[in-house]
Amino acid sequence: MDAPNPKRTCHDHSSSVRSSIENPSSLHNVDMTISSFLSLSELPLFSSPLSIACSFDRVLDKVIPSSIDASDHDRFLDRTLQLASLLYNSTKRSIRKRATLQNSVSWPLLPELTTKVFSMLDTKSLMQASVCCTMFNKCAMDRVCYTHIDLTRAAKNVDNGVVCIMIHRAGKELRSLKLGCISSRSTFSLTRSCLAPLSFNHGFAGGLLRSLHLYNLILMPGKSLCAVLSLCPNLTDLKIIGFISGDKVNSVEHLAPITKNCRLIEHLFLENCGAAGPASSSSVVEFVDNCPNLSSLTLLQFGVNDAMTRTIIMGFHQLKYINLSGTYEINGSFLRDLGLSCRDSPLETLLLRDCYYLKEREVLLFLSSLLAGDFKSILYIDISSKHGLVSDGGIATFEPKFPIEELKKQKPGLTFVAIFPPPSPSSSSSSGEVYSDGTSSSSESSYYSYGAGEEDDDDNSG
Repeated sequence: MDAPNPKRTCHDHSSSVRSSIENPSSLHNVDMTISSFLSLSELPLFSSPLSIACSFDRVLDKVIPSSIDASDHDRFLDRTLQLASLLYNSTKRSIRKRATLQNSVSWPLLPELTTKVFSMLDTKSLMQASVCCTMFNKCAMDRVCYTHIDLTRAAKNVDNGVVCIMIHRAGKELRSLKLGCISSRSTFSLTRSCLAPLSFNHGFAGGLLRSLHLYNLILMPGKSLCAVLSLCPNLTDLKIIGFISGDKVNSVEHLAPITKNCRLIEHLFLENCGAAGPASSSSVVEFVDNCPNLSSLTLLQFGVNDAMTRTIIMGFHQLKYINLSGTYEINGSFLRDLGLSCRDSPLETLLLRDCYYLKEREVLLFLSSLLAGDFKSILYIDISSKHGLVSDGGIATFEPKFPIEELKKQKPGLTFVAIFPPPSPSSSSSSGEVYSDGTSSSSESSYYSYGAGEEDDDDNSG
C-alpha cells in the first residue's frame, strides 16, 4: 500500500502564494481565483450566510495541519485575517465608487458649477460639505474653493496645522485670510507662528494675499506682525482686532512699520489693546506716506492726538471713512483747523464715539463750518459718547445744544448722530439727539443710533 502524500506545511503554502503574486505573469491567475471565490455567493448551495461560514470553518481545519508549530499557525491566521481585511476594504471602496457614480448621475449640477457654488461657502461650511460624499469631497478640494479662507467660525478647532493645510490647498488662488476668534473671551490653539506658511516658497502665498483679518491673536506682538506683513506687499485690506504692540511704546509708533511694505492698502482697521505711551508726529507722517491709496481708516483706542488726526485727514487725499472712536487724546481742535483746507475733501463718514475729552465747543465750530460749505462730501457724523461732551466749564454735559434746524435746511442728506446716555439710570431727562434727513428723536437711558445713513464699522472699513 502506497504511503499517503505528505501534508504541506503552512510555511510552504504561504511561500508559494507569495511567489505567485510577486510574479506578474501569474497576476491573471490570482484575479481569476478571486473572481471565482466571489462568485460562490451566487450558487444555491451558498445562498445562506451560515453555509458559507461552515465552509470557511471546514477549509481552515483542513488547511492548517495540527503538526505545525504555533508560530507558523499564528502566521497563517494573521495572513488570513489580512486577506479578509483587504477584501473588506476593497468592498467598501467599491460601495463608495458606486455611490459616487450614482451621485454624479443624480446631482443636477455639473462638477464645474458645484465647485463654483462651494467657492462661495465659508470655510467651515465647505469642510462640512466635503465629508458628505466622495463627489463633494473631490469638488471641495479644488483650489478655487480656498480663495477666501475664513477660520474664525471654527476657532476652537483650528491650530497652526489647519492653517498650513488650508493655505497649501489654496495655492495660487489664495486672496484673503481670516484667523482668530471674533469673541475675545473664547480660547483657541493658534500661536504666533500661525502665519508662517505665508513665508513658504520665498513668500509665494503672502504675495498673493489681498485681504488679511486677525482677531485677538494676543501672541502676535508688533515686531512679529511687521515681519509677516513684509511678505504681503499686495494687501489692500488689513484688519487686526486686539492689536498688542508687545512693548512700552505707543501703538501709533507701529503704524509706519506695519504699512511700510503694504503700500497698496485701501482699508485699514486696527483695534488697540496695549498700553498707550507718548507718540511722535513723525511716525504719523511716515504712515501717511506709506499708504497713498487709503480710503478707509479705523483706529480704535489708539493714542492719536488732534495734531496727528489733522495730519491723517489732510494727508490721505482719498480718505472717505475715518473712525477714531475710543481715543482719549482728542478734544476736537483738529476739526476747527481743517476748515477751508478740507473744503473739497472726499471724507464722507466721521466717527468719534466715546472720545473722553471731546469738547462741545469744538463740535459746534465744526458744525458751523459745515453750514459754511466745508466738507461738502460728508454724509455721516457720530459723536455719541457715554462720557458726554466736555463743556466750557470743564465738566461733562449730556445735553449739548446744536444748530439742528439749520443743518436740516442746508444739509438734508447729512446724518448726525449724538447719543449721550445719562450718567445715572434714574435720570429721566433727554440724553441726546439723532437727526437724519430732517428726522429728529431723543433717547432715554439706552445707547442707540438712528437714520437711513447709519454706518457699520466692519463694512465700511474693509
